[in-house]
Amino acid sequence: MLYLILAVVLCVILTFYRLVKGPCLPDRMAAMYSIGVMFLLVLVLLSSYFERKLLIDVALVYGVLLFINVLVMAKYLREA
Repeated sequence: MLYLILAVVLCVILTFYRLVKGPCLPDRMAAMYSIGVMFLLVLVLLSSYFERKLLIDVALVYGVLLFINVLVMAKYLREA
C-alpha cells in the first residue's frame, strides 16, 4: 500500500513539472486538476491504510471543492 502511495506522489512531482512548464494556461489548469485528483487518491489510500473513516469524509469534501474550483476556472477561462 505504501508503494502505491509513493508512486502517486512521484506522479504528482512529474505533473508539477507540467504545471510549471506548461505551454499554455489550459494545460496548466489541467495539470493543477490532475494534482488535485492525485491528492484525493492519496487521501483515500491513507484512509484505507490507517483504517480511518474520517479521511474518506475529508476526501469527499475535497473532491466537491475541487469540482467547484474547476467550474469557476473554466468560466474564467471562457470569459478571458
